[in-house]
Amino acid sequence: MTDIPDHLISLECTAEAERAKLAGLAGEAYDAQWHVWRSAADAVQAAVSAHAEAAQVDPHEVEQAVKAAVRQAQEDPAVE
Repeated sequence: MTDIPDHLISLECTAEAERAKLAGLAGEAYDAQWHVWRSAADAVQAAVSAHAEAAQVDPHEVEQAVKAAVRQAQEDPAVE
């Protein structure tokens, strides 16, 4: 899979940024941020599924390609 739409990469970057914000949180703050991250992750999954269906390719392949593209584009924001 070589053609990854920019909007999928953008959605994955957003989800990763929201995941990184979980670091150091606890209690209600963690729970609130977890819901923000989960919503962003769900948006990624929905977009990946829609793209895979439209392109008639395996959604898992699309998801892995998106994650690889994001990893290549930036370092893990949770490691900072």
